[in-house]
Amino acid sequence: MRTAEIIRKTAETDIALQLNLDGEGKYTIDTGCGFLNHMMELFTRHGNFDLTLKCAGDTHVDYHHTAEDVAISLGRAFDEALGDRRGIRRYGSMILPMDEALVLAAVDISGRPALGWDLPIPTEKVGDFDTELVKEFMLALTRSLGASIHLRLFAGENSHHIIEGAFKALARALAEAVAIDERFRDRIPSTKGTIV
Repeated sequence: MRTAEIIRKTAETDIALQLNLDGEGKYTIDTGCGFLNHMMELFTRHGNFDLTLKCAGDTHVDYHHTAEDVAISLGRAFDEALGDRRGIRRYGSMILPMDEALVLAAVDISGRPALGWDLPIPTEKVGDFDTELVKEFMLALTRSLGASIHLRLFAGENSHHIIEGAFKALARALAEAVAIDERFRDRIPSTKGTIV
């Protein structure tokens, strides 16, 4: 089983996270932010990962540190669970409709962090969550995982739908990218012979 456990404690957040890449979409999530809980729950379910996540953060300030540190921890868990990347498909993509929103997510687990971002979100907040934190989350995930992640909005008006579409599309693209290709189970998916 490809699993990882991350403990991350800073002056701003205290995070405990367990990830199973070969799961069933089961989750226990408490980030201290209702909207982020919702995004992480649907991310887990649509990726068919198993995730246990507890974050105690300085939410009396805002959700910035919580969102960023959860993403750092999640990326590190993916990185650890993937090991040397042997046998993975490496690439994954999904164009996902979420009501009126249509979002593309494409992933390359390349060892080279890069975020391609064309996901305009119309409002500054969804509930009490600052929507600019979606990009901060994706940047932190990209860097800690070591992947190229592209997110692009083709259509959409509702901020909640756009963000939800992005998380669902990313989950499905990542699930495809981390899946084992049985034909090449013992092969590193790079002509260089290494990814990490």
